[in-house]
Amino acid sequence: MGNVPRVLLHNDETDDLARALELAHPDVGFICCNSYETLPDTLERFRPDIVYTVRFAGMQGFPRQALFSDIGPVWIANGGAGVDHFGTWDPSRVTVTNAAGVAADMMAEYVLGGLLHFTLDIPGLMADKNLRRWPARKMNPLKGKTLLIIGLGHTGRSIAARAKAFGMYVVGTRASPRPMKNVDEVHAADQLDMLLSRADFIAVSTPLTEKTRGLLGATRLARVKQGGVLADVSRGGVVDQSALLSELKEGRLAGAVLDVFEQEPLPSDHPLWEAPDVIISPHCSSVYEGWEAASFDLFLKNLALWRAGEQLFNVVDPAKGY
Repeated sequence: MGNVPRVLLHNDETDDLARALELAHPDVGFICCNSYETLPDTLERFRPDIVYTVRFAGMQGFPRQALFSDIGPVWIANGGAGVDHFGTWDPSRVTVTNAAGVAADMMAEYVLGGLLHFTLDIPGLMADKNLRRWPARKMNPLKGKTLLIIGLGHTGRSIAARAKAFGMYVVGTRASPRPMKNVDEVHAADQLDMLLSRADFIAVSTPLTEKTRGLLGATRLARVKQGGVLADVSRGGVVDQSALLSELKEGRLAGAVLDVFEQEPLPSDHPLWEAPDVIISPHCSSVYEGWEAASFDLFLKNLALWRAGEQLFNVVDPAKGY
């Protein structure tokens, strides 16, 4: 590990990243690559020690094989939180870090906004407005309702903090259960079946791993409390979309807030577009003004640690997927 590394910046737009890198580490040699297709040749030519990469053009075609090949770097800094597009890797040869936490607050706002959409009946209010109707109404509070958070990482904990501010009762699951601030009950992941029937609302914020793929399938979704609302900001593949559609059509679920899908973009003929009481967004719950700068700032701080020979933070365990 050299003190002055060679860094490759891999994103569709890298001008701001390059300026920030030059300002923080003016002696570091770097090169930019702005496409998936040209990354293998750029790696071959430049042979970087470190690659900062963002999955800017979706999963399909992401140059994973080149990144983890013999000509790849010894450290890959993922600009986002999820690393499912990386597959598996040998941690003795390459270190992978992520930007977990950078978008946690924004994603939590997205989830709570989705829940309020249903509890306040925003569609009904807009319909009444358009028809100039003035019917008697009652609001449905979040206070006192139970929220189940599947995955108490950065995003899950941020969701919990906001839910408690609304007076909700918060339960959650994590691989290694321990008491956590803003969470009334923390359970092991294998207790999920028992928790589903208790929850008025479910927030899915777990990484996509071999253990969580298909986590919420037909059997588990059938356990959901009648009239529940599900918000998914995890990764496509954690929730079985076909099973979700069935529960929505049968009325067990009163609504769904979906930011992630098994196939992205969601095909125009997918039945989810026609499903009642579903919010669909284009995997944008983590995208806000300044998120890329915040992610890269995290990388620059880690780069300083790397150069000092100190332990990096947000190192991903490939066996866990986070």
